[in-house]
Amino acid sequence: MMNKRIPVSEERWKELGKLKEAGQTYDELMKELIQARNRLDLARRMDAADRGEGEWFSLDEV
Repeated sequence: MMNKRIPVSEERWKELGKLKEAGQTYDELMKELIQARNRLDLARRMDAADRGEGEWFSLDEV
């Protein structure tokens, strides 16, 4: 595993600490947050598609 430092404000550090479960590492928490964000982005794109927004194409065109 690679170790990196990510500067965060004191306020953000406290907020992350509140989200972190007992025994969970910050790496695991960040993975969980990234997955949640990816699901949210997908849901937003699907909502846009339902409204006919965005650039879409047929899979037959691929």
